[in-house]
Amino acid sequence: MITLKPSVASVTARLVDRSRDLRAEYLRQLDQDFSNRPERGKLSCGNLAHGFAACSKTDKESIRLMEAANIAIVTAYNDMLSAHQPYASYPDKIKQALREVGCTGQVAGGVPAMCDGVTQGQDGMELSLLSRDLIAQCTALALSHQMFDGVVSLGICDKIVPGLLMGVLSFGYLPAIFIPAGPMESGLPNKEKQRIRQLFAEGKIDRNRLLQAESDSYHSHGTCTFYGTANSNQVVLEALGLQLPGSSFINPDNPLREALTKEAVQQICKITSLGNDFRPVGKVVDERAIVNATIALLATGGSTNHTMHLVAIARSAGILMDWSDIADLSAAVPLMTKIYPNGQADVNHFHAAGGTSCLFRQLLAAGYMHPDAATVWGNTFEDFVKEPFLDECSLRWRESPSKSHDETVLASIGDPFAKEGGLRLMSGNLGRCIIKTSAVAVEHRFVQAPIVVIEDQNDLQTLFEAGELDRDCIVVVRYQGPRARGMPELHKLTPYLGILQDRGHRVALVTDGRMSGASGKVPAAIHLVPEADDGGLLGFLEDGDVIRLDAEKGELAVIGDLDLIMQRDTSFSPRQNQYGCGRELFAINRENIGNAEQGASYLFAEVQ
Repeated sequence: MITLKPSVASVTARLVDRSRDLRAEYLRQLDQDFSNRPERGKLSCGNLAHGFAACSKTDKESIRLMEAANIAIVTAYNDMLSAHQPYASYPDKIKQALREVGCTGQVAGGVPAMCDGVTQGQDGMELSLLSRDLIAQCTALALSHQMFDGVVSLGICDKIVPGLLMGVLSFGYLPAIFIPAGPMESGLPNKEKQRIRQLFAEGKIDRNRLLQAESDSYHSHGTCTFYGTANSNQVVLEALGLQLPGSSFINPDNPLREALTKEAVQQICKITSLGNDFRPVGKVVDERAIVNATIALLATGGSTNHTMHLVAIARSAGILMDWSDIADLSAAVPLMTKIYPNGQADVNHFHAAGGTSCLFRQLLAAGYMHPDAATVWGNTFEDFVKEPFLDECSLRWRESPSKSHDETVLASIGDPFAKEGGLRLMSGNLGRCIIKTSAVAVEHRFVQAPIVVIEDQNDLQTLFEAGELDRDCIVVVRYQGPRARGMPELHKLTPYLGILQDRGHRVALVTDGRMSGASGKVPAAIHLVPEADDGGLLGFLEDGDVIRLDAEKGELAVIGDLDLIMQRDTSFSPRQNQYGCGRELFAINRENIGNAEQGASYLFAEVQ
C-alpha cells in the first residue's frame, strides 16, 4: 500500500479545489461533445463518401460497417527535424497494425514542427513558442472531421508535443496515445561539446572546428540526446500515462521500437467507446496525472519550458495550475538524475541505467506519485513500472529494476543528487520568475551586482569582446517576453556568461525571455512576469542599477529608489522590428497572449 507524501497530496488537493468549477465545466462539455458527436452511421452519405474516398476497398468496407474503430493519425512529420524524420513511414505501419485487428486509420492532418536548434538566435526563433498554440489549433482542425474513435499523435520536440496534447484535449471524449520515434544514438560527449563551444566564444578555434563538433553531436535521425524540452516531453507523456511505459528512449532503428509502435496502435483500439474499456483522454488527464507529470519533470531536472507548457496543458483539461504549485512540488521531490546539462550523461545513458520505469518505481514506492492515476495502458499508473523487451521477436514486459544500473546517472531514492527538484519560484519587486538550480553550484546561487542592460542577445558578444564584462555583473535581457517578441530562447548568452563565471566573476542572467533545457551552470532568472513590454519594472532599469539574486531564498529584487526608477523613460519598443520571416503574421497572437505564468497562451489568456 503506497502512502502519498503529504506535500504531494496537499498540492493535488489545492489543484482540485482551485479548478473545481472549471474542471466540472470541462467534463460537462466533454460528455456533451461525446453525446453530440456525429457518429459515422449518422453522417450523410455525402459526408461519409468524402471521408473515405481515398481509402482502399478493404478499409472502406470496414468503415462502412461502423463496428470497428477508425483511428485518426495526427502527425508532425517533416524530414528537417531529426527527431521527426523517422515518422515518414509511421502512417503505413500504423494502418497495417490497425488492419491486423480489424480496424482502420487515416492521417487526419499534419501540424507544423519547427526546430529551435535551427532557428536559435535567428528571427524565426520568435515564432517558436507561438507555434505551440497554432499546433493545438491545427490538431483540432484535423479532428474536426469527427470520423474517428481515437487518436494516435506523432510528435516529439519542444512546442510540438504540448500543442498536440492541447489540441487533443479539446476533443477530450476521444482516447489518445502518443508514439515516440526515439533518440539518436550517442555522439560527441557533452563535456567536449561544451568545451568546444566555449573555445569558439573565446576566439580560440574557427567556425569549421565548431561546426564539426556540432555535427558530431547531432549526427543522425532521432531526437537530440541532451535533456532539453524534447526529451522532457517524453518523460512528461509517460508520467501522464499517455505513452507506453519505458518506450520513450528506444532508438529509431531498434526492432523494439517497431514492436512498441504496433502495441500502442492496437492498444488504442481496445480503449475506444466501441468496447467496454473506454478511456477518454480528457478523463485520463486529471489533477493526479498533472501532478505525476510535474513530479517526473522535477525529479529529472527537466526543461524550464514546462513551467509554461504544463500550465497550458492543465488549463486545456480545465485544471488551474501556477508556479507556486510547481515550486512547492519541486521543494518536496528529490533530484534523481544527472543528464546534460545537469550532468554529462545523455538520455541513452539514462535509459541504460534503468530509465523512466526504474525512476517511476522508486518515486511511486516513496509516495511521490499517484499510483491510482488513470492511464491508456495497464490498469493504473502503478503498472507503469514495467519495461519492454523482445523475446524471439515478440514484445514482452517485465518488472523494472528497483535499483539503478548506474547511480552516477540515475540515483537511488535514498541517496538522491539533491533533496529538491531544482526548479524554484523567485519573487520580489521585479515580479515572479523561475530559476533552474539543479546545474548551478551552491556558491553561485547568490549574486548582487550592477546590471548590464541589453534588448538583443546578440549585443552580449560585442560587450564581451570589448572587455566590458570582465567584472561582477548581472546581465538583463529584456523585451523578450511573449508579448514583445514571442519569447525566443536565449542560448547565445550561455557560452559568454559561462566564460565570465569560469574567470571568477559573479555573474547572473535576468530576463523575461527563456532558456529552455539549456539552462546551465550560470544562475538564470527567466520567464519574468510582468514582462518589460507589459509595464514590468524590468523595462525601467538602466546600466549600473543593482539587482540582488538569491536563488536559495527565492528573492529577486532591485536595490534602489523604486519611485525614481519608475519615472524613467521607457519609449523603447521591439515591435517596430516585428516584420520579416513571417513575424508580421503573428502580431495578433502576441497581442492576445497571456503571461508566462498563465502558460504563455493566446488560446486562453484570461487571468486565472
